[in-house]
Amino acid sequence: MQASPGEAMAADFELTFLGSGTSVGVPVIGCPCRVCHSQDSRDKRTRSSIHLRSGDLSVLVDSGPDLRAQALREGLTRVDAVVYTHAHVDHVVGFDELRAFCWHREAPLPLHATPETMEVLQRMFGWAFSTENIYRGYIKPDPQLIAGPFSIGDLKITPLPVIHAKADTLGFLFEPPGGPKVAYIPDVKEVPPGTMELLAGAEILIIDALREQPHPTHLSTDEALAVIAECKVPRAWLTHLSHENLHGELDAGLPPGVQVAWDGLRIRA
Repeated sequence: MQASPGEAMAADFELTFLGSGTSVGVPVIGCPCRVCHSQDSRDKRTRSSIHLRSGDLSVLVDSGPDLRAQALREGLTRVDAVVYTHAHVDHVVGFDELRAFCWHREAPLPLHATPETMEVLQRMFGWAFSTENIYRGYIKPDPQLIAGPFSIGDLKITPLPVIHAKADTLGFLFEPPGGPKVAYIPDVKEVPPGTMELLAGAEILIIDALREQPHPTHLSTDEALAVIAECKVPRAWLTHLSHENLHGELDAGLPPGVQVAWDGLRIRA
């Protein structure tokens, strides 16, 4: 599915929600609730991740446990780089699926992460980072440590430090050439003042809104809406949603300019 003309972004730029769910996905295994048994396809949520296309550039944000199914669903055949928000399991354990994006590459695949997140990746998937990993068909990672704003091709990326449990966690501000500023913060409990300053001028904000009730490590719906209002972003999408959110009901109760994301949603010019 794609955005309507009123939701258009910069020419030759497309953002796809690969997943919009929380760490256990929706439906939840064994759960009898009405959301888990909803017939609305928008209530089927795989683990949160997005894909960015800027011109010929293909960038994946996180490699969660549903990456294989997400890539098949969206016809994703090439990834030029992966950018990691943090090292929690629901954002990294699809790492082995990156093999499919290395089979036709001669150069190693750039992986951008904080030192802490990179250390976790190297510990969890040591075989990939090993000097003995010389066989074709295996993931050949090219570790790129995030220490500040960086670029992948013509896509400028600014890290957005946020507070989320005890993990070293980032959101990202993406600036495609000639396009809008798009901020993506899928896991957050608190947005520090310095990060709020970096969000000034963002045209779209995609942000964690786990559920209506407060949570110790994620924003609630009202907390997410407060962040959206404070940074005065004109368009916003809620993501990382639990099975306590029925898409139609949540979407109907949101203020103007705010919508609920769903798996497969594409925002493009």
